[in-house]
Amino acid sequence: MTQPPAFHDAISAISYPMAIVTTAVDGERSGCLIGFHTQCSINPPRYLVCISHTNHTFGLARRATHLALHLLDASDRALAELFGERTGDDFDKFAHCAWSPGPFGMPILTAPPAWFAGPVVAMTDVGDHSAFVISPTGSEYDGPLNQLSFQDIRDMVPGHPA
Repeated sequence: MTQPPAFHDAISAISYPMAIVTTAVDGERSGCLIGFHTQCSINPPRYLVCISHTNHTFGLARRATHLALHLLDASDRALAELFGERTGDDFDKFAHCAWSPGPFGMPILTAPPAWFAGPVVAMTDVGDHSAFVISPTGSEYDGPLNQLSFQDIRDMVPGHPA
């Protein structure tokens, strides 16, 4: 299916916030840079995270009971490059950044000013990505947050094609 050219142009102009999703299953950690994410319910609180099927993190996420999402500040560009340009297929990203064990055994990155984690309450295929809905039950915010956006990182070369 071909997308209309104006759709691609319009979407490419949006500067949506970038984030890093992390998870752990059976002692294996993974994480990736994502641009598709949003709050999807107020009461109860729910957050939607989309992960590409080609991404190493997807393999763990689909087996995971919990996910953690890290909201990136503009000063987190190097962390975005690490989690966006390298693939967990053959590289341990966590050996190259500061993190600590968080709730539910999730690896929590220490640099971003905000994160939240919780159980996956729904998952569905939405095309070349899968959407995971999490119920945030653990979180930290140490603002302010000057969001790192898609336009800030559009020159990056992803570790996997989308």
